Amino acid sequence: MTDTGIERSAVGLRSERGPILLSVMLATGLVAIDSTILATAVPSVVEDLGGFSQFPWLFSIYLLAQAVTVPLYGKFADQVGRKPMMMLGISIFLVASILCGLAWSMVSLIVFRALQGLGAGAVLPMGQTIIGDVYSVAERARVTGYVAGVWAASSVIGPTLGGVFSDYVSWRWIFFVNVPVAIAAMLVLHRSLHESVERKRHQIDYTGAVLLAVGASLLILGLLEGGVAWAWDSPASIAVLSVSVVLLLAFGYVESRAAEPILPLWVFRRRMLNGANATSLCVGVILIGLTSYVPLYAQGVLGHGAVVAGFAVAALTLGWPIAASLSGRVYLRVGFRDCALFGSLFAIAGSAILLTVTPDSSVWRLAFACWVIGLGMGFIASPVLIAAQSSADWQTRGLVTGTNLFARSVGSAVGVAVFGAIANAAVSREVDGGHDLEHLPTTVLASAIHDVYLASAVAAVVIVLTVLVIPRRLPTTQTT
Repeated sequence: MTDTGIERSAVGLRSERGPILLSVMLATGLVAIDSTILATAVPSVVEDLGGFSQFPWLFSIYLLAQAVTVPLYGKFADQVGRKPMMMLGISIFLVASILCGLAWSMVSLIVFRALQGLGAGAVLPMGQTIIGDVYSVAERARVTGYVAGVWAASSVIGPTLGGVFSDYVSWRWIFFVNVPVAIAAMLVLHRSLHESVERKRHQIDYTGAVLLAVGASLLILGLLEGGVAWAWDSPASIAVLSVSVVLLLAFGYVESRAAEPILPLWVFRRRMLNGANATSLCVGVILIGLTSYVPLYAQGVLGHGAVVAGFAVAALTLGWPIAASLSGRVYLRVGFRDCALFGSLFAIAGSAILLTVTPDSSVWRLAFACWVIGLGMGFIASPVLIAAQSSADWQTRGLVTGTNLFARSVGSAVGVAVFGAIANAAVSREVDGGHDLEHLPTTVLASAIHDVYLASAVAAVVIVLTVLVIPRRLPTTQTT
């Protein structure tokens, strides 16, 4: 029996895979567009609701809520099935979108954005896990390329829709537009995906779930807000990070004794998963560096408008699905590790090109560098995730997928902290305090972002080391 046949019988699929993939792409599109659509509407939101000083939380709280719930959804999906978790996530996202559209103050909008993040935390890991269930190893690269294409399209469609709604209708429609898409995704998923999950009583690890959620939330919050909302050496920063460490250590102790741990410690004892998760973390670092600082360089240094700046960073997401779709041919021939090493060459080459960009360069050079790095990410991120999934059986695939994507989220938070500190240090060498990155002389801003690009290049080189941790041969499927 083929690999696909084994997995189909394991999950009891009784339908065609096309509609299932369509529902995954619709749900992914919800989260992807929502991650970019709000950026261009911030001025309209602030004008209507006020709270200018609080608006950064619209993004931070969403990222935070999404990141910390990913591993929890992954574990619960292994216990009750992927479909219930995906339906729950889309439902939460749908209700939260309506509430966001009805928000009456900045504080209420921030709270509802957190609720949106809780729903979004289910969509990406469940989508990738479902793909892992119903498609063979040979097919997943092509299908993952389709899903990556959704992100690529969303990087262009999101900001455009945000501007159109803000200028011609109302910023509230940024959230209301999610309603028909969410309903369509739920209907297609309900009709097409049929799972046969063994029903048994589970001992839910509530203590572990709470410790992981709170501990990870404080860790990511401390990384996101350190040097922004408070100084790194301030009492608030020290307290948040210290408490997060204590809670995560307590989480490790609880997991070692739990009957059904929310995040079993064997995840950290497998070479395959350690290499894959470390690589995913580095991918998160690089992505946040490019998406945060490339638009700023295009506008503040090269002097282009927001649309052109968006094009430059969109080149990153255009290269990704191309490489992800092609990666299947590569990893079937040379293996997952060598495929990721091949991708790391693109990531390093693109980073080197990025370092040659100067204030006199054209935006095309900036976009080309991002496109090459995007190719690298496609040959790295997708095969590494598929390798991790392929080392697990159905009962642990959700957990493995969630852990890998959680590592990427943590990498983004680490990247925000590290790159922010690097940029601020570069600025402090050139000018006195009291300046922010958006109102600096061009030469100073260029120097600061160049240092960020250098750090991103270092992360690309580190990926080579993390990929080498992955075994050349895929280990046999294990459950513990």
